[in-house]
Amino acid sequence: MSRPAANMLLLLAALIWGSAFVAQSTAMRDLGPLTFTGLRFFIAALVVLPFAVNEGRRQPAAPLNAGHALRFTGLGLVFFLAIALQQIGLTHTTVTNAGFLTGVYVVLTPILGLLAFGERPHAVVWPAALVTLSGIWLLGGGTLADLNVGDLLMIVCAFFWALHVCLLGGMASSSGRPLALSAWQFAVVGIVALVPGLLMEPVSLPAIVAAGPELIYTSVFSGGLAFTLQALGQRWTRSGDAAILLSSEALFAAIFGALLLGERVSAAGLVGCLLIFLSIVAVQVVPIIGWSRLRARIRPRGA
Repeated sequence: MSRPAANMLLLLAALIWGSAFVAQSTAMRDLGPLTFTGLRFFIAALVVLPFAVNEGRRQPAAPLNAGHALRFTGLGLVFFLAIALQQIGLTHTTVTNAGFLTGVYVVLTPILGLLAFGERPHAVVWPAALVTLSGIWLLGGGTLADLNVGDLLMIVCAFFWALHVCLLGGMASSSGRPLALSAWQFAVVGIVALVPGLLMEPVSLPAIVAAGPELIYTSVFSGGLAFTLQALGQRWTRSGDAAILLSSEALFAAIFGALLLGERVSAAGLVGCLLIFLSIVAVQVVPIIGWSRLRARIRPRGA
């Protein structure tokens, strides 16, 4: 798969996540964060499982072993911590704070990739990461309320999102089984979240039925489809680039919020949208045409 095609898969994943923002918000009226997370990803695992089995049949030269199972489980636990902390944090802080503080992973990903994994991102990633983070901040209104426990959870959540992005690409590529990896990590999240959710949170069949449409959408599309697209796309692009592309979720969330909820983006938010879009374009275009060719294209004639 070409790098531009992989980037398009990541952008599509971000679009789906942004569209699921409304469903994730309304589902919290009926279910607790752990119960919702567990049911959502348990269903996602079941959706992806047949495709993962077919993948194994088509690629007999890439069998899974105990080492894969251990690594996939570890990735699933990292994924669970990121998802659960984000979902729980949303019950204690504002959407503005949550969006901005979770977006810190855009900056953390290339830093963590360099320090922990020796992965050198293209130079454009560093300014693009900062510009994207600024765009997310402006998209949230350009202000932050006083930090509380929810904000602290979001900061820790951002670290685990960055770690997940760094680990996912390597595991999907080395195993050659991205669909199996997706189904496995979904199952881990589903089990680890659902057990304490059922024990600690109030839950009933009517509540699950009431949240049924949100569960179906977030599990099949936002869960099974989008995270699988992420696993596929990250086989062919760098983790720092992926973080920038996936961060466009905030842009798509604002668009769907306006379309489905009648929300209006402020002038600062519009500037933030533009910054995120420019960062996405830069991450895709600059590595392809190169710095020297870019300078040649933008240099005034006769200069």
